[in-house]
Amino acid sequence: MTTINRRLSGALALVLAAAALTSCASGDDTEKKHGDAATYQTGLVNIADAGDPKSGGTLTFGAYSEPAVLDPAETIVAGSTGGLEMSAIYDVLMRWNSADNTVQPQLAESLEHSDDYTTWTLKLRDGVKFSDGTTLDAAAVKFSIERYVRLGADEAMLWSDNVKSVSATDPLTVEFELTTKWPSFDYMLTTGPGMIVAKSAGEGEKFKPVGAGAFTLASHKPAESIELKANKGYWDGAPNLDGIKVVFLNDPSATYDSFKADELDAAFTREPDLVDEAVQAKQSGFLNMVSLGSVAVINGQDGHPGSDPRVRQAMHMAIDPTVIADRSYGGAGLPSNEVFPNSSVWHTDVKPLPYDPEAATKLVEQAKADGFDGKVTYLDASDAASKETALTVKAFLEAVGFTVELDLVSNVQEQIQKVAVDRNYDVAGWGISWREAGPYGRMFATLHSEGNLNVGMPTGPELDALFDEFQAAETEDEQREIMGRIQTQWNDQVPALIFSPTGEFLMWNKDVHGIVDTTNSMVLLDKAWMG
Repeated sequence: MTTINRRLSGALALVLAAAALTSCASGDDTEKKHGDAATYQTGLVNIADAGDPKSGGTLTFGAYSEPAVLDPAETIVAGSTGGLEMSAIYDVLMRWNSADNTVQPQLAESLEHSDDYTTWTLKLRDGVKFSDGTTLDAAAVKFSIERYVRLGADEAMLWSDNVKSVSATDPLTVEFELTTKWPSFDYMLTTGPGMIVAKSAGEGEKFKPVGAGAFTLASHKPAESIELKANKGYWDGAPNLDGIKVVFLNDPSATYDSFKADELDAAFTREPDLVDEAVQAKQSGFLNMVSLGSVAVINGQDGHPGSDPRVRQAMHMAIDPTVIADRSYGGAGLPSNEVFPNSSVWHTDVKPLPYDPEAATKLVEQAKADGFDGKVTYLDASDAASKETALTVKAFLEAVGFTVELDLVSNVQEQIQKVAVDRNYDVAGWGISWREAGPYGRMFATLHSEGNLNVGMPTGPELDALFDEFQAAETEDEQREIMGRIQTQWNDQVPALIFSPTGEFLMWNKDVHGIVDTTNSMVLLDKAWMG
């Protein structure tokens, strides 16, 4: 299942004339100024100077969404979907440091690899206890990871396809034998597999979160709040905070307004206009730019228009993402049709297919000459900004010869059902979300032919081979060169229409200190303090 990109409404025109589309991007005195990529770099931003840590206080956090269950094997492990709560309860074996794009030990003591990167040896810290008093040892790590895979978690297929065995070679040592060379395997232990769940947690309706993190669950009031209390027996010493209160306001603007009014100590947003406002206001926090965050996936299965690569390329070249940003997001964000835009460490000099309606028209005419009837259904949500995006896409596509029917569903659940479960769509607003930290996992899950989050997009041996090559690359420079070839292949294959990356901003006020960032827009609060 894929996290869908929520869009915030704006007071914008609902109908576009095809003739006006090209002028909107260049504009005159009404032209919108889009974000500067230099302002949108992933990492900790505007961090206030701090003195000595102080003890006490409860940090109140306005969450983006409420997790159904605080189980990393059942819930996508990300900052927008309960990642702060789960990392507080379970900790992570390893953490990603955005400052230098490296993976470092957290709950674990060390992680080393063989010369060929096929054997990885994890050393655990002595004396670490779960909150139920049992020992977090190698057997517990093996149990938790095997549970994660057995329950079909978000990255379970990626794990099972690449990890041959997990062995507890002594009480504090876990050995991972891989099926292939994987120099960036350590990123896997920064996410769901690295959140170790105690055996006593159980499963299903009887599940209760039991981990070895700095906090434990105190209460969960559905649709209202989750409260965590300090774990005084935390392996690295009792946390400074007495607790964390996570509240669910169910409206991004209301959450941000509450944060600005000092009713919240911290908040998470991924709405383009709110991220823009917070960044420009120099709020402290962790900014994470997620590539392919706002896209429209294309169903490449037989019987759908997108089974013809000419149709996919035509749709791509028919759409100017700057107009999507203007019309749907009030000009906010970083509109781009690149796989990794210039705000990303993975950006390359390889250019995407251009906005070229003339070339798009010719491709549509070629497809029609071979029997294509020109009809495409575009699916999206029915909130104002999603509707605006759909209407803008419709106008762009019809300007080059398509006939577009809109299918605006009433809720996210229906969107997920049609796209991810039934695959009953032609083109659909979605989020593929390739992350800055160790992007291979999401690349595999979404666009490898064996990935479990593909939702019907066209895959093929060419992309598979490039992903496999990226997995085996040992240096960032080698990976970036391969990423350029992935962009080239994307231009030919066009599995989705790219509108922009999505900025995810977990912000906190100037009185909050000691927060540490990690992967998937998550943070660690074991050293956080207020004062």
